[in-house]
Amino acid sequence: MCGITGIYLSDSQQFRPELLSRLLQLSQTRGKEASGLALRDSQTLRFVRCPRPAEELMRTDAYKNLIQERAPGPMYLIAHSRLVTNGHESQNHNNQPVHSAPWVLVHNGIVVNAAELWQQWGAAHKQSEVDSEVLARGLALLPAEQRNSLFSSIKGTASLIALNSESPGWWYGSNNGSLYSLQNPAGTLQVLASEQPMLQQIQTEFSDLFPSSSRLHAPQLSQGEERWEQGGAVPVQEVTSGLSAPIQAPTMHGASGLERFQALAKETQERVDSLRRCSRCILPETFPYIEFDAQGVCNQCRNHQPLQPKGTAALQAEVQRLARPAGQRPQCLVPFSGGRDSSFALHYLVHELGLKPLAFSYDWGLLTDLARRNQARMCGALGVEHILISADIRAKRANVRRNVSAWLRRPRLGTIPLFMAGDKQYFFHAAKLMKAYGLDLSVMGENLLETTRFKTAFCGIPPRFNQTKTYQLTVADKGKMLMYYGKEYLLNPAYINASLIDTLGAFGSYYALPHRNLNLFDYLPWQEQPLEQLLLGQYDWETDPETPTTWRIGDGTAAFYNYIYWSVAGFTENDTFRSNQLREGQITRAEALSKARAENQPRWGGLQWYCSTIGLDVQGVLSRIASMPSLMPIAK
Repeated sequence: MCGITGIYLSDSQQFRPELLSRLLQLSQTRGKEASGLALRDSQTLRFVRCPRPAEELMRTDAYKNLIQERAPGPMYLIAHSRLVTNGHESQNHNNQPVHSAPWVLVHNGIVVNAAELWQQWGAAHKQSEVDSEVLARGLALLPAEQRNSLFSSIKGTASLIALNSESPGWWYGSNNGSLYSLQNPAGTLQVLASEQPMLQQIQTEFSDLFPSSSRLHAPQLSQGEERWEQGGAVPVQEVTSGLSAPIQAPTMHGASGLERFQALAKETQERVDSLRRCSRCILPETFPYIEFDAQGVCNQCRNHQPLQPKGTAALQAEVQRLARPAGQRPQCLVPFSGGRDSSFALHYLVHELGLKPLAFSYDWGLLTDLARRNQARMCGALGVEHILISADIRAKRANVRRNVSAWLRRPRLGTIPLFMAGDKQYFFHAAKLMKAYGLDLSVMGENLLETTRFKTAFCGIPPRFNQTKTYQLTVADKGKMLMYYGKEYLLNPAYINASLIDTLGAFGSYYALPHRNLNLFDYLPWQEQPLEQLLLGQYDWETDPETPTTWRIGDGTAAFYNYIYWSVAGFTENDTFRSNQLREGQITRAEALSKARAENQPRWGGLQWYCSTIGLDVQGVLSRIASMPSLMPIAK
């Protein structure tokens, strides 16, 4: 999740400030919303927290003084680049390092049972909203010989580096492998970081400090490593950075003030219920390019080819051919959204195939905290290293706001995918990670029943029924899409804004970049009930109380765009998904109708969250959507 790093210097080793600045720069790929560092020498333990990226913290006097005024002797320094989950960064006590005497620590991960641990370890001592603080509290209570039991107490992920004001030195460890150590041959200089490639890059750039004989390793899972010096206790002092958080709209989770739209939704539901639907599946008459034959069967059903999984033997053969040998770690990459399919894929690779995968996520600013908690649950329980690359989240959200604001001027169903353009660069970053780790195998959990087709159909692209991937388009269809968007940009110049470069990069990542992935569900049948039972039962996987479905619940955009499709066209992704299940014989038509109807109900809290997160007024947005011409006939 976040980026953590540390530096140990013996009293004989010269400090190189550029080493610290480079470590902080590399760590920013994992979070740029806040930063901080702590330095423990023979006289004080000082720390600074900042609601700004590390690149801005490094320009402050607080940072420079902390480094320049260190006392002679051994030095231990830890630093943090934050990706915000719980606890807004504008309240500086929610940033890191966290302090619970005598410990000051930095943490990467999410402790999903933090509330339970606070009750166990003393909730009266809680000073912030962040789950990381409970780890410092736990260390404060545990005797030295029991520190490793901290890992067995938590659910979720924890990679941490901790300093102690009573003893000079540090203690560090991880329960999922997202922490690495690089030490020079003399043992006088050691650096810690969240990812192995970061330290490989440090070793390359600072080869005079870290020759080829330096030791690069990952601590054993859930077994802390430590280094302590002779010396006494020192005072703890927090230093002010002098920087304040950027102005940002508060994130709201309720649905107050939306009563008018809730009443409109009841009228919409009446129109939805009166739609003519395929007699075999549940697709309605408003579905683009739909055609019914004399028996009322749609062209989607008539052209459906049943999925033919290749089987476990074929899967094992491909894995054996592409995965790195068993003694090497990681053996493969898993693009990991935290959703149900990628969570199952991670489980299957570890428990059924015996692999040691590397989980990778790309956070573009609209991944929900629920998804992050489920990522932590899975990676912590499986002991899987998790690399999360964070975009500049404030910039990404500003781009989404620009595109949604432009769309509201000329709302068209065909341009809705612009809202999600910012997440497509995950293909680009996945390719970079595979190269960095020397991997030939990337395993996705892409459920082909989720293929929608209507999103491109609203751009004027007729369906092609022989597609096997959700992102497949012919060269001709890519041309049609570009022409459609080009026309919309000309008719609505508001789209020509600062987000344009990011949008073009998304198109290239999604449609032009080669996708070197093995899809688990090309080999295994996708079965909803056993999959959900596994995740909910074995991993305590979290669901969204606003909806009965477990699909798309970690994607902050889904509640918004599905509300638009439902309000205007009378269907959503849920209708296409349940129709695909129906065609595969997994559910009955009555079940499909019932499930889709329940799943299509507006998620008011999700709509409020989405609009406030990108900085738009939810009532103004919903009013504009309500003014769009409906594709549905008026209910009789």
